[in-house]
Amino acid sequence: MTKILKVLFSDIQNIQKCFEIRKKVFVEEQNCDPKDEYENEEQSTHFLLLKDNQHLATARYRKTEKGIKMERFAVLKKYRGSGFGHEILKEMLKDLEKNTSIKYLHAQVQVVGFYEKIGFEKIGDIFDEVGIMHYKMIFKSN
Repeated sequence: MTKILKVLFSDIQNIQKCFEIRKKVFVEEQNCDPKDEYENEEQSTHFLLLKDNQHLATARYRKTEKGIKMERFAVLKKYRGSGFGHEILKEMLKDLEKNTSIKYLHAQVQVVGFYEKIGFEKIGDIFDEVGIMHYKMIFKSN
């Protein structure tokens, strides 16, 4: 059974688990510069998915001038395709249910379909962010 924790920056033990997952996915696998990866951490609400006491996925959201930006979705490679990404995304949307702000994200091209299944729609043109092609997507379903 999976469990999803809502993690604030002050929860040092769990925030480190979030960072470890992100380091493996973004810095090691995708060669993102750590200086681009770790920003706005204190202003973000983080989520951490556990299964059988193993930390397998993370994501976060934060308020911006454009609405609520959902970002840093990371599932350890071995566990991709297991539904953990959808679980954590649904939990984040549930947490934001009463928030009327626009909910948006920047999706890497290869995972656009993943977000579309949950109710996000592409808007605008493809763009480069830290050397990876993305689309801006806005949540349309409730």
